[in-house]
Amino acid sequence: MDTIDLNQPELYINRELSLLEFNQRVLEQAKDESIPLLERLRYLCISSTNLDEFFEIRVAGLKQKEEFGSFKSEPDNLSPQDQLREIQKRTKPLIEEQYRLLNEELFPLLEKEDIRFIRRADWSEAQAKWLHNFFEESLLPVLSPLGLDPAHPFPHLLNKSLNFIISLKGRDAFGRTGAYAVVQAPRALPRLIQLPPEDEGNGEHDYVFLSSVIHAYVDALFPGMKVTGCYQFRITRNSDLYVDDEEIDDLMRAVEGELASRRNGAVVRIEIDHKCPEDLQRFLLETFQLTEGDAYLANGPVNLNRLMSVCDLADRPHLTFKPFTPNLPGKLNSNPDLFKLLGKQDVLLHHPYESFLPIVDFLKQAALDPEVLAIKQTLYRTGPKSAVVDALVAAARAGKEVTVVIELRARFDEAENIALANRLQAAGAHVVYGVVGYKTHAKMVLVIRREGKKLRRYVHLGTGNYHPRTARLYTDYGLMTSNKDVGEDVQQIFGQLTSLGRVIKLNKLLSSPFTLHDAMIEKIEREIEHAKSGKDAHIIIKTNSLTEPQSIRALYRASMAGVKVDLIVRGVCRLRPGIEGVSENIRVRSIIGRFLEHTRVFYFHNGDEPEVFCASADWMDRNFFRRVETCFPVIAKDLRARVIHELGYYLNDSAQAWLLNSDGSYQRAVPEGDDEPFSAQRTLLAELGDS
Repeated sequence: MDTIDLNQPELYINRELSLLEFNQRVLEQAKDESIPLLERLRYLCISSTNLDEFFEIRVAGLKQKEEFGSFKSEPDNLSPQDQLREIQKRTKPLIEEQYRLLNEELFPLLEKEDIRFIRRADWSEAQAKWLHNFFEESLLPVLSPLGLDPAHPFPHLLNKSLNFIISLKGRDAFGRTGAYAVVQAPRALPRLIQLPPEDEGNGEHDYVFLSSVIHAYVDALFPGMKVTGCYQFRITRNSDLYVDDEEIDDLMRAVEGELASRRNGAVVRIEIDHKCPEDLQRFLLETFQLTEGDAYLANGPVNLNRLMSVCDLADRPHLTFKPFTPNLPGKLNSNPDLFKLLGKQDVLLHHPYESFLPIVDFLKQAALDPEVLAIKQTLYRTGPKSAVVDALVAAARAGKEVTVVIELRARFDEAENIALANRLQAAGAHVVYGVVGYKTHAKMVLVIRREGKKLRRYVHLGTGNYHPRTARLYTDYGLMTSNKDVGEDVQQIFGQLTSLGRVIKLNKLLSSPFTLHDAMIEKIEREIEHAKSGKDAHIIIKTNSLTEPQSIRALYRASMAGVKVDLIVRGVCRLRPGIEGVSENIRVRSIIGRFLEHTRVFYFHNGDEPEVFCASADWMDRNFFRRVETCFPVIAKDLRARVIHELGYYLNDSAQAWLLNSDGSYQRAVPEGDDEPFSAQRTLLAELGDS
């Protein structure tokens, strides 16, 4: 065992390539004929959005490293240059498959359902007339054609905006000879235009792309000149915020200042109409200082995510997933006194199968209860219209001591969080922004209530955000408890976030960046010792990502000692299973289904005295060392047994599971023999939900 070097690059899958593999699995959902048609279209849109963020953050970061001459390699030993080449090699076929699927499968199937995306060549005379009027009345006044010459340099283009490169012949009114021009489509314009269903010949759901209308009538923007070509394109900019932790005086002002920089980040990708001639492609690449490898050709709209607007058509229920109502467990029905209930027992909720409303009710009751003295809460992603924030505002206005830790740097939610902070402060709440240099990613609420002559703490801890929309789309666990030790721990963590206190010793909880990582390694080592002594040893880790090298090496050591290791990793996984002599006892699976798997659950067999933890943290460097995270034990035996039972569903999934091979590729799980496919999500929905 000691003779094997666990630092060998061959033992690690590259993070970025693993993330691309995840997006490939999402795209496979769009190809799955057993999934309702509009849901397949939704998966296609999600795969497009995922790629956007991948380029904005991951590829942008690699390009920065390349620019600064960084050759520091990851554990897999791929340099930034190697990774960028491999990303281009793998991404281009993926994008080609997206457009093939859209044009050859989804569009024809949608047309059979009378949902049509009508190409210019197929417009009827009446449709062309209506669209021409629409162009002149609604588009022409807001479009600004920009000729390119020494007095008109190439304009600054917004990140992911729709633009057109135009080639021209002839002279304009000033006698200038034009070659190229650019037309930008303002963000306010709809990318999909619905033809009026009341007009003869139009269906109820007939659409035309904005790009098609601009293509058709773009010559009106250049009177007296001849348009010889019009091709859509879109650029992607580096969108990661940089805030210098050592130079911050006011974090909110610093983040507000950096938000504007997203408009000006370096261009890292360009998507171009696949019909665009090579000379125009070269011109665009030279303009943005990109290489040929940075260009991705689009056989359709350059932003597939704009199709998302048709995925929720109310009159096409057979084309979407059957709606369901999250269940409210019996003990939480009839608006119970939650403080009385939690005084007797813990409550564990599994969203979205079980309702998020009890957490909102918990806060509402706390806001109205005259015995509640203080409420403390962390907010990472919450949404602009949130019942959670409404309850906090009501509590502050009612004179409660309300303290909210808002993470201003929650990626792509920064502006919303700044608005939330201002609203809470206006209501009289104390708002802090965590700890400079560490994102506050913990999900926790603390309510302090006077009961007789004593104070009692009531707590909610979760694996996911306090966000009403994602509570319907993401799987998450939430625990409500009045356990004394847990309450004291949560209060200490809040004190750490709001004051300048020292490192604290916790009773039950584990936290990052202090104890979580070491505790996980210790628990893995404990399973190794059990295996060496001949006892059963088993580890189950369910997480979104597994990338941190020390924990991967610990899991390799566990496998080498004979510990059974089951990993349920939705997205990025750098561990290679099935390597002889190293990871033969490790199985890795990813579940991709109707809901986004988001629960983080850690199980250790512990010599027949199992421990189960839920956490806000993934097994990544950032979560272990650069974020404030909470990891909480499921103490009640019945709730612990329930979580273990539900983990078993995921380990037995043969309908929506993908199995990781040692080469980094994934294959679909299949039922054994003549068994029916088993789906963890569908089973949980049937058992816990109210469908």
